[in-house]
Amino acid sequence: MRPPARSALAEARQSAVHIELRDGYMADDPGFLAWRDGVRLDPADRGEWWGGWHDAVADAVARGVEVRRVRVVSEPLSDYVRYEYDVTFTNLAAGEQVRWLPRRRASRLLLPATDGWVFDRKLALLHHFTGDGQLAEDGREYVEEATCVQRFADAVEEAWDLAVPHEDYRPV
Repeated sequence: MRPPARSALAEARQSAVHIELRDGYMADDPGFLAWRDGVRLDPADRGEWWGGWHDAVADAVARGVEVRRVRVVSEPLSDYVRYEYDVTFTNLAAGEQVRWLPRRRASRLLLPATDGWVFDRKLALLHHFTGDGQLAEDGREYVEEATCVQRFADAVEEAWDLAVPHEDYRPV
């Protein structure tokens, strides 16, 4: 399988934008299972939740890279997306900007068929998931073809422009 987003993020110079389109991922995720059982992360206990991804984002932001994430969600939110909402403080602490786009507000957009990243508007990393939300065995596809990257980037930007900043979004 190709390297994860962390590798491309390390090479980014200006921007890294992620779009998430699913209402559920990895139902066997230990963090999600613990959250479902009532365990909540303590924002003050950074050692409990800070990890390699957070380091990669913080390093990119320190280099001047704008790291953004937009989540297109159905309302009412699925349990998994509620979990993501509850742990988004970790993304923000690392320096990501996060927005939420209710699917109903996105109905006039032409959104990509798959989640993915756009790095510096030159490289796209598309994520292919199985029906149950697991990353497929060959689930990372890097695309450098300019027209495809541009279309994907434009769609992500349209979603970003309509989305609600995390601090203003109230889950339904």
